[in-house]
Amino acid sequence: MDEPEIQNNKYRLIQILTISCLVIFLLFIWQGNKGFNLWDEGYLWYGVQRVLLGEIPIRDFMSYDPGRYYWVAALLSVAGDNGIMSVRIAVAVFQCLGLFVGLLLIAQSTKSRDKADILFWIISAAILVLWMFPRHKLFDISISIFLIGILTYLVSNPIPKRYLIAGICVGLIAVFGRNHGVYGAVGSLGVIAWLNIRNRSDTGFLKGFVLWSVGVTIGFLPIIFMALLIPGFAVAFWESVRFLFEQKATNLPLPVPWPWTINFAASSIGDAARGVLIGIFFIGTLIFGGLSVIWVVYRGLKEKPLPPVLVASAFLALPYAHYAFSRADVGHLAQGIFPLLIGILAIASSASSKTKWVLAAGLFMTSFWVMHVFHPGWQCLASKQCVNVDISGKYLQVDPNTASDIALLHQLTDQFAPDGRSFIATPFWPGAYALLERRSPMWEIYALFPRTGAFEKKEIERIKASDPGFAFIFDLPLDGRDELRFKNTHPLIYQFILNNFELVPNSHNPAYQIYKTRNAGQ
Repeated sequence: MDEPEIQNNKYRLIQILTISCLVIFLLFIWQGNKGFNLWDEGYLWYGVQRVLLGEIPIRDFMSYDPGRYYWVAALLSVAGDNGIMSVRIAVAVFQCLGLFVGLLLIAQSTKSRDKADILFWIISAAILVLWMFPRHKLFDISISIFLIGILTYLVSNPIPKRYLIAGICVGLIAVFGRNHGVYGAVGSLGVIAWLNIRNRSDTGFLKGFVLWSVGVTIGFLPIIFMALLIPGFAVAFWESVRFLFEQKATNLPLPVPWPWTINFAASSIGDAARGVLIGIFFIGTLIFGGLSVIWVVYRGLKEKPLPPVLVASAFLALPYAHYAFSRADVGHLAQGIFPLLIGILAIASSASSKTKWVLAAGLFMTSFWVMHVFHPGWQCLASKQCVNVDISGKYLQVDPNTASDIALLHQLTDQFAPDGRSFIATPFWPGAYALLERRSPMWEIYALFPRTGAFEKKEIERIKASDPGFAFIFDLPLDGRDELRFKNTHPLIYQFILNNFELVPNSHNPAYQIYKTRNAGQ
């Protein structure tokens, strides 16, 4: 590579980094203080708070895999703050890295360069950030992009060192999310096999696989060391894995919103169009995953060139389609769609000018129509009902129902659990503990699935030791399934609360069951 080309590549890198940082900054300015979710966002926030206090994810509280907590906690330690806005900033930094990698992959697919490249990158950035939803899942979304980048790096020059590095990255990604480690492993095996079609790699399948496997072990060392050095972590980690196999599912499934299932008579034109597009995007993840693999294998057999990013996207598309279909809603579609998006944008980037702009414009318009209504900034703008609420010392704009829930939690703690006393908020509001900076009396802070009697008895002992001042039970049949009410998934804990707490009348919501201890708030 000659000197002018090196300089051009450096300049392009700076341009893409600038676009990525600017887009994420503007997005954060617009909606960084909008919305608040006591459910999943609270799940992340609570875990970060506990890690800052020295607790261990999975062992001391129900959690995602540890990597994301230590990432956020490390940045928050520098800032000296454990509030929700600081958490969001730390997540946005990770998001910025994901967007940067995504744009870089798209830019590298360009065959010729012209002045319109920057406009194409900006449109691509807009498409990607539209799908970067929900906010508390930006780790998962960025990780899916990193995996595409890792496999692209391997495909572009499959020398032994890169097999090892790719394995290290996949192992490290599993520290942030074991499901992503599995998807990365499936995609990696597909790429390694593809590289051995007509001997595209001199390394060979067996040697490449061994090097990659050694790399995975090296990358996964943080979890291995935690299991070896932290008492109780190995058992807790194994139990979390075993529980997934017992459930025989990674999530609570939902019916797939196929385009033909839309109730057009009961929907506005805009909502009906959105429903159809959502269904098409679900179908698109499957079609792209299947056809792209067939295409890259065919081209490999014919010994014809292919953009490395398309090969990487092809072998990750179906694994991430599994993620999208595991709970077929827009949030999970958004987390599983990035191999499709980057694959299409990479194809567009290397296509003729007319095809390039038609693909980019079409993908932007459909993405905007599907996703803009889900972003908290748009929701506050459209409803004009968001109100200011003080959360961890910062004013956030939230919808009136969330503001009412926050006020209720403050009222209950002031009355029944003052001076730092513990309380129970189950099954859906782990954010209540983070909001009020209290430790959950139970390990299971998000009680979605049925548990064994032995598990419930351990939780009851934890409750007794914590002496909570009140218990809040959200009596909701999740997904309309009565068997998923807390009293049915956790009957022993529910009966313990009935036996030891006294029902408090409330007019906030008939699904809110509030109980106080018999000696609280007299």
